[in-house]
Amino acid sequence: MLRVVAARVSSAARTSLLASRSATAVTGTQSTRASHDVQETDEEFDERYVKFFSRNDIDHWEIRKAMNDLAGMDVVPEPKIICAALRACRRLNDFALAVRFIESVKEKAGPHINTIYPYIIQEIKPTLDELGISTPEQLGYDKPELALESVYHM
Repeated sequence: MLRVVAARVSSAARTSLLASRSATAVTGTQSTRASHDVQETDEEFDERYVKFFSRNDIDHWEIRKAMNDLAGMDVVPEPKIICAALRACRRLNDFALAVRFIESVKEKAGPHINTIYPYIIQEIKPTLDELGISTPEQLGYDKPELALESVYHM
């Protein structure tokens, strides 16, 4: 009986020691990686995303991942990034993604929507016309569905 208890105690001690060693090793590497963070300028940031969206071999998952990353950042993308993303959507023939990306840019404007969003639309208007992409306002997405006239009363 004493042997069984001793074996279980030693096994539990060995397991807890190994777990604490591996947790220390993981924590150490994460702190090392975080300390070597390189700051990039705004121009480098813009150029990185323009190059990414301009790739010919970009696929649907990659473009959605990059757009999701942009939406998660505390920035409104520059018009040149938006134009590159819209061209990537056109290459993938994904009209819905292009419109949703414009909607996400509109939401990123936050309380300054009346100044930032018209500027963005003004800057990307030539690209929208070139690619044949409609804005959410042109599609009626700026109003709730129930605010539209009923199809039965037209």
